[in-house]
Amino acid sequence: MLQRMKRFHQVMTNDRLSVEQFIDDSLSYGHSNGWIENRNEFYNNLGGKITYHSIKEDSVRISVNKNVAHARFVADLDVSMDGKRYMFHLRVLEVWVKQKKNWKLFARQAIR
Repeated sequence: MLQRMKRFHQVMTNDRLSVEQFIDDSLSYGHSNGWIENRNEFYNNLGGKITYHSIKEDSVRISVNKNVAHARFVADLDVSMDGKRYMFHLRVLEVWVKQKKNWKLFARQAIR
């Protein structure tokens, strides 16, 4: 699960086309400013409205219960939003579901 989560974050920074294999159809992706995206909005905004240059996780804690897992971590994000560059230090909760053999991101929420 940890490797899958880290790989997803890497893909977000450099391989937008591969992101789809990591996200559930029912994705709810919450940002620290209150902005919430569904799966299509997240995918369509990635690399356009918002570009992730780097994502660094720290203090990762993962709990798995059968086909559901949650990951809590502190993240340092280097992003561009609408053409402006920002650095964020956030606390993040991600909920993952296992479908067949792969973990997919079901929900994410970040706070400052």
